[in-house]
Amino acid sequence: MDGFTHIDEKGKARMVDVTDKEPTKRRAVAQGVITLNEAAYEAVTKGSVPKGDVFAAARIAGIMAAKKTPELIPLCHPLSLTGITLDIDKRDEDRSLTCICEVTLTGKTGAEMEALTGVSTALLTIYDMCKALDKGMEIGEIKLLEKEGGKSGHYISS
Repeated sequence: MDGFTHIDEKGKARMVDVTDKEPTKRRAVAQGVITLNEAAYEAVTKGSVPKGDVFAAARIAGIMAAKKTPELIPLCHPLSLTGITLDIDKRDEDRSLTCICEVTLTGKTGAEMEALTGVSTALLTIYDMCKALDKGMEIGEIKLLEKEGGKSGHYISS
């Protein structure tokens, strides 16, 4: 099982031991997109969705989810996150919303999963709040855009 860090020498799942690693400043940025029909997009952008402020709810949900990532992803380390932002950009040309989550900390392991979880949950919150207007919304393009810190260095998505 060489090379599998979450599997021990007996083939059993384990959380990687990071005890001896030195803490470094770390940052991860992820994004995802949701595409809506015309009625739902107009309601979201005009602030007239019956369930309330979609942007505020999605931001709070994404931030809360990033903080709870180790409760959702098996073997993920609990991290002391020092900053989380979640931005939502409107794209009128294709009636889509792009969510971008940035997570920062000083620690022994990175925050990629936290950023990805934040984006995913924000998008699911938008879906939940708009499903009465559009059951055919599409969520996609979820990916890590950038990460900094740790021994693997700086990564930027191509």
